[in-house]
Amino acid sequence: MTPASTAPVRTVDALTASVLAGAYGPLPSELVATSVFWIHHGTRLAGGDSTYLNQYVLVRLGASFGGCAFEAGEIDPAVCREASGSPLDVLLREAPRPLRMAALDAYLAEVRPHVRAVDAGEAEAFVLPAGTPEVRAAARDAAIAGLLDIRAGAKVAIIGVVNPLVAAIRERGGVPLPCDFNLRTTQWGDPVTADMHQVLDGAEAVVATGMTLSNGSFDTILDRCRSRGIPLVVYAQSGSAVARAFLGAGVSALSAEPFPFSQFSADPTRLYRYRATSGA
Repeated sequence: MTPASTAPVRTVDALTASVLAGAYGPLPSELVATSVFWIHHGTRLAGGDSTYLNQYVLVRLGASFGGCAFEAGEIDPAVCREASGSPLDVLLREAPRPLRMAALDAYLAEVRPHVRAVDAGEAEAFVLPAGTPEVRAAARDAAIAGLLDIRAGAKVAIIGVVNPLVAAIRERGGVPLPCDFNLRTTQWGDPVTADMHQVLDGAEAVVATGMTLSNGSFDTILDRCRSRGIPLVVYAQSGSAVARAFLGAGVSALSAEPFPFSQFSADPTRLYRYRATSGA
């Protein structure tokens, strides 16, 4: 399947409306979400004092998976029984927001798989090495930080904090401004604010997780970066194909990691790096 239109969109709601109207490919009303499933896992990396608790809802559409993280209590496993086999347009219109984002992600990944973007020269495949969670997380976050083009001493807002990413940005000469709902300090004692406006106002570049699609803050971050003229890099397990739709329309670069995510394997896996200037 090939999208009929990839005109830039300005908001997630506008993107969803375009998809529902068939602007990117087949009408979602003609497609079925074969499977909906739910994952809950925890991770504590060696040397760290933070346990990351992650919940994902995932949608299978054809050969593709869409995923979106969510906060505890937003969705429970009953969604698997209730939503599996639903027409895709029903999920896009009526489901809780994280499930809507997972359905949208599955659709956009199906009409334009990341591997096809590599074949077209729109993205590069980056292979994460085999190894321990610590080795793979460090490689992943170095790949994300490698999408930043910053001067030494530049302030970089990190919205959605993981400690290896903080370290990777420091190694590139950036000054991290961390923001997260669930952490109070980084591994090194840096204060973490829960107010993204604090870091957006002072940042010279922004790195944001795809979970901002789930909590509804993505449009605000996108608009602020556009209005201030500062680069926005998105690192996305959640909604990797959704964030891709905003390349060149506020998103400067994207590290897209579709399901199955790197933390579920010790073998080499791929993520896909996009830059707005690549024509993606």
